[in-house]
Order: sequence, then C-alpha cells, then structure tokens
Amino acid sequence: MTKFPKPALTGALAALIAATSAPALFANGEVNLYSSRHYDTDERLYSEFEEMTGITVNRIEGNADELLARMEAESENSPADVLLTVDTSRLERAKEMGLLQPVESDVLEARIPEYLQDAGNEWFGFSQRARILFYDKNEVENPPRTYQDLANPEYEGMVCIRSGTNVYSQTILAALIEHLGEDAAKDWAGAVVGNFARDPQGGDTDQLRGIVSGECDIAMSNTYYFARAIRKDVDGLSDSLDMIGWVFPNQNDIGAHMNLSGGGVAANAPNRENAIAFLEYLASDQAQEYFSAGNDEYPAVPGVALSPSVAELGFFKPDDVDLSEVAKNVPTAQQIFNEVGWK
Repeated sequence: MTKFPKPALTGALAALIAATSAPALFANGEVNLYSSRHYDTDERLYSEFEEMTGITVNRIEGNADELLARMEAESENSPADVLLTVDTSRLERAKEMGLLQPVESDVLEARIPEYLQDAGNEWFGFSQRARILFYDKNEVENPPRTYQDLANPEYEGMVCIRSGTNVYSQTILAALIEHLGEDAAKDWAGAVVGNFARDPQGGDTDQLRGIVSGECDIAMSNTYYFARAIRKDVDGLSDSLDMIGWVFPNQNDIGAHMNLSGGGVAANAPNRENAIAFLEYLASDQAQEYFSAGNDEYPAVPGVALSPSVAELGFFKPDDVDLSEVAKNVPTAQQIFNEVGWK
C-alpha cells in the first residue's frame, strides 16, 4: 500500500458524475476502445460505464504494437476513440506517432497526479504496479535492498529476471538511467547479467516460480503477479508463497519503480466527448477501486482503497519520477541491454 492521502469525495468527482450523466452522452452514444489490456476482470469496468452513461463500449483488443500499427495505418479514418495500453513507453510512443490528442479535463487534472500524466495531456495513467524484488527466505539471509544491490557480486548465479526485449525490463533500466545517469546504469546492467541464474525466459510469474523450483534465489517482478497468487490459486506459486519474501527497493532514496497502465483519446476520435467521459470514468473512485480489486493493481488516484491482496504487501515509498522522461530513455536502455549481453 502506497503512502497516499485518505480518500475523499472531491469536487472533481462530483463534476465527473455530472458530466457522465449529461443527456448529450446518451442518445445512440458509443465509444470505440482499442485496448492491449488482456484482463477478463476489466469487463466490469466496461459494463459499469455503459450502465452509468448509456454509452456502448465497442472493443478492439490486441497487443500494443499491433494496435499502434493499426491506428497508424487507419490514419484519419480510424474508428478508435480511446487507446488503453500498459507501460509508459508505449503511451509515449503512441504520442510520438501522432496517434493521440491533447485532452482538457478538469476531472483528470484533479484526480491523476501530475507525474502520472503526459505534460501535454495526451495520456494519463489509471493504474500502477510496483516492480520489486522477491527472494527465497530459506536461502537468502541478506536480500538486496535497492535495485543497485542486485548487481553485487554476492548474488552471483542467483538472479532470475525477464528478457531485455520486455518493456518492464526496458522501463526499469530507463528509470535507472534517469536517476543514475547512462554510464552507471550500463555498469549496473552488465553486473546484473553476471549474476543471472539462467538466461532470461518467461513472464513475471515464471520468475517467481523460479524461486519455488530452486532455479533462482532472487527475482524481479511486478507486484500484481504475486498479489494475484495471494487472492486466487496460481499453479506452481500459490502453494509456496510462505517461502517467498519481498523487498520494496530504494526506500531511503528514489523509491520503488512503478509501471503504469494508462490511456488517451485517439487523434481522430469520431466520438471525442464520449472518449473523454470514458477516461474520466476510469479516474473515478469506483473504477480505481476495481483496478485493485479486479486485477491486484495500485490505483493511480491517491487515497483510493486497496484490495486485501494488494494491501497485504504493505506500505512503501513509490518512485515519483516523471514517467514521460523515463519513457524517453527506453531506446538507450535497449541499446545498453544489447551491449551488455542481456538477452
């Protein structure tokens, strides 16, 4: 649980309710959503928005790269109203490709912290996942306390982590570039490669299963993969949670790195006002609580209640670095991975 203010019924939320209840949004209203979020639990978000506003949500789903390419090919004829995707780098890429447009919304400005939104108001974050360190409590007496510690020689042959082609890996290195500088970040990446227990493989759940199987003693993963295994049965993980400890890194300085899930209004949105209403709904307490309860994420809006599975991980200090700046470092991060042999 992050150290955020307690929830309150704000004037912005009242404005949201009024806005999404306006008669203009009802008659034959629709919004066309292009989404790379692949979670069944998001169905509740869409159905509740439809019930609240009378606006029908039409969905096109796919991976982020496919959706960006599709929107680019469709150009001004694109039916897309809203793009939802995971990771700041993809949101920033959509902006750079000219696929999003600025949004002036008092609701979004009031609800979403400045560091979780684009400076030009082209994208906004709606949920977060902390990228933290997990370890085998039976094998690791002194777990790493910072991201930098992961490079220490004492952890040689102990670390499981995802591929350098994965956006989560790229974004954590991009954040370290922002905090430490390019040279120090490159030294870190090279040293971590030297501590690999195996070549990078699989997703975040596979890194956690690597601890259970004994292939590795330390792993990096987003929190929601572990919280999900607390909330429901995850094969090869839930039965062994007692052996896994976790560390929110860098609590004495930069804080734990946060990955973002967010969205924006498409550049050529045919239903622009409905698209804005949808984004404002995602910033409501109701939707924010469901990001946590339905998918074990941290809300973007400060003070919104967490689900028990997420709250069980405890309080921590998040990194509040400007994610737009982090996204600009992703190409450099990929280059570093290539140079140090982080496959």
